[in-house]
Amino acid sequence: MTRMVFLNLPVDDVEVSASFFTALGFSLNPQFSDETTRCVVIEDNIIALLHAPAKWAQFLQGEAAPRGATEVMIALSAADRTECDDLKAKALANGGAEYGPTMDLGFMYGTSFRDPDGHCWEVSWMDPAALQS
Repeated sequence: MTRMVFLNLPVDDVEVSASFFTALGFSLNPQFSDETTRCVVIEDNIIALLHAPAKWAQFLQGEAAPRGATEVMIALSAADRTECDDLKAKALANGGAEYGPTMDLGFMYGTSFRDPDGHCWEVSWMDPAALQS
């Protein structure tokens, strides 16, 4: 069995957020989208569900994290350094914001950004040869 990852994210405006993620190169799945949720396909087994505030409230048990709080960082792997930089550049050009400095350890490289709703994303690459040692 291949596991799937479903990220449920609160967003202020589902259209703005969906436009941001499609500008990064991800696709939308209309089958699981409606006026309150957009289903973003990051990879075949990684799905982000972007929920409008009223819809998000239906999922919560207790209080939501305050706006601007960093509760989690969503990390994606990249094929190489260029893909890390390209994804960050697309994010910044389409409503995202800087998050942290670029990390360059030689064998590992990473960039990060915030999406328009403040969620933190990291994109990283690791030299496959470093994994062998």
